[in-house]
Amino acid sequence: MLLRGERRPRVALVGRMLTGKSSIFRAASSAAPQQERLLRDGDRYDECVVKLGLEEISLVDLPAVESLCSLSPHDSVVVKYLLWGDRWPPIAAHEAAQPGAAFNAPDVLIQVVDATALQRDLELTLELSLLGRPLVIALNRVDEARRKGLYINARALSELLGVPVVATAAHMGLGVAELFAAALNAARGGHAPRPQSPSAPIAERLDALRAVLARPEVDAAFRVPASFLLMHLAASDDYFVDELVSHVPHLLPEVLSARAEAERYLPRSLAEELHADRHHRAAVLFENVTQFGGAANSGRWQRLLDGVFLHPRWGLLGSLGVFALVLVMVFEVSKTLDSWTAAPLMEWAQQWQPESTFGVIARAVIDGLIGLIGIAIPYMLPLVLLLVALEESGIMHRVAFVVDRAFHSIGLHGSVAASFLVGLGCNVPAISLVAATTQGKDRLVATLLLAFVPCSARSAIILAMGGKYLGAAGVCAIFALTFAVLALLGRLLARRYRKLAVGLIQEIPPYALPNWRGLLGKTWERTSDIVTIVTPLLVAGSVVLALLNHFAADRWINLLLVPITEWWLGLPALLGVPILFGVLRKELSLLMVYQALGTMEIEPVLDWVQIATFLVFLTFYIPCVSTFAVMLRTIGWRQAVFSAGLSVAVALLISGALRLVLEVARALAG
Repeated sequence: MLLRGERRPRVALVGRMLTGKSSIFRAASSAAPQQERLLRDGDRYDECVVKLGLEEISLVDLPAVESLCSLSPHDSVVVKYLLWGDRWPPIAAHEAAQPGAAFNAPDVLIQVVDATALQRDLELTLELSLLGRPLVIALNRVDEARRKGLYINARALSELLGVPVVATAAHMGLGVAELFAAALNAARGGHAPRPQSPSAPIAERLDALRAVLARPEVDAAFRVPASFLLMHLAASDDYFVDELVSHVPHLLPEVLSARAEAERYLPRSLAEELHADRHHRAAVLFENVTQFGGAANSGRWQRLLDGVFLHPRWGLLGSLGVFALVLVMVFEVSKTLDSWTAAPLMEWAQQWQPESTFGVIARAVIDGLIGLIGIAIPYMLPLVLLLVALEESGIMHRVAFVVDRAFHSIGLHGSVAASFLVGLGCNVPAISLVAATTQGKDRLVATLLLAFVPCSARSAIILAMGGKYLGAAGVCAIFALTFAVLALLGRLLARRYRKLAVGLIQEIPPYALPNWRGLLGKTWERTSDIVTIVTPLLVAGSVVLALLNHFAADRWINLLLVPITEWWLGLPALLGVPILFGVLRKELSLLMVYQALGTMEIEPVLDWVQIATFLVFLTFYIPCVSTFAVMLRTIGWRQAVFSAGLSVAVALLISGALRLVLEVARALAG
């Protein structure tokens, strides 16, 4: 059966300070993890649900713990939760500091160890093996270890410890997916590691104490694994000794006698011997699985590329390089392709001006098909082909990991980064890509936000009209406003759909050279919607608009829209039809504006405030009927209608507010 819902296992990240434990949690967590306290006034822990294919885990990032022996007050709280969750046994039920929230004991432990300081962390591993819970080792910072010439044989370490060991570089997302797959398998198997007992000479001396602690009343009072309790009472741990005195005092003389008998044959106290023995066993493990030298030189070019695309600081430069490549594709390559395809066809179609109803319909069908060509060939196919190539090579996955934290600020995962880059060219394939690569909250919120990403058509209008009449400062201000609204809406939508938030593992595949068959197949898969869904709606919308113009019904539409155009936006009433039917294609809006005003020079007819208001409204208004059509299939009609309503509301609110601000500024300046 699938591990999900009530069956999903609870996986706890444990480890010392500065091992990268929280980096692994951030690499997998949702944008809004739940935060609770271990005790009512104690340290906090983070938790979220993480999806792994069709299965789920509850991932918990516990506070750092240095040791399970000689417990400090801080470490003792963490140990209690590892042992009992919030269901404390009789020995702890009387304590004043009780659990702050419901917290089941973890089903699986993931210990995050630092590969550059492995011996120190292996001592904690030996202690964790006594807890009787499935354990997985995250061998973190292997990249740093290899740069120092230290190679660790993860397979050999796994065999010696009897637990899965997965090499990771959490700050770059490497190995994280494999780590959680191993944790899921450990939860499914439910096999605890074999306890790493002390060396034989010490173990033999503990037989008498082990026999005393095997009494039923001890198990009922403590509810801890026998090997764990044995080590703590043998080392005279204050907490467990005090609780033994409180709950089973009649056993104290036997415990003290057994411990004294063990120490008779040891050169030091039992506590010191146990500590030294644990330190020695960790050192032997370290020596058996590590080597220095030549292995550090293997895979050098992959590490160099990861330094460009995955480094916590410099990786952002690699992502910016990919972003720049997409912009070149949108504004240079796509523009050139448009001048070779749709532009000549549109110029040819303009020569035919039919007067009959049949001719008008035929011309509208041709206009719709030309519009289809204008979307698909220049903007959709090349951009999707580029991004599929980046995905197949493994680069896009690395970009998604680097920008993941930035996308968390708007309630999303970095896995949607590619979709937002595609959206700069055309929103239609961007939404199709979201549908193919995400699910749940990410799919819904990303789809709603993509309606506000300035596609190449909207950007072209802003650059053409804004650049001519508002200048570079005006154009930059409009784009800055667009991205500010995107960030704000992302936060609001993330809060609205907070219950749907889950963590997502960013897989980092190896680098690979794309093959053409795979590239073309995936490109068609992500752009086929334009043939099956968009084309009929684009042609039908073009026919409706042409018939309205043919029968002079557009003046009635302009009259109905006066409350919006004249009263709210301060625009001439004759711009109602261009605004309304901009949903067919945004470039069509600009053409209809010129036709409605009867001139290509609109500044004498519209002042700078009206131009700015019109451009901002058009920027946030429903992107196009093609986008709406794809939304219908990917998120359903309810959410598609919500998206359209949200788009109209935001466009009216932002443009109306902008008009008011600009009018006040002009009045004050005058």
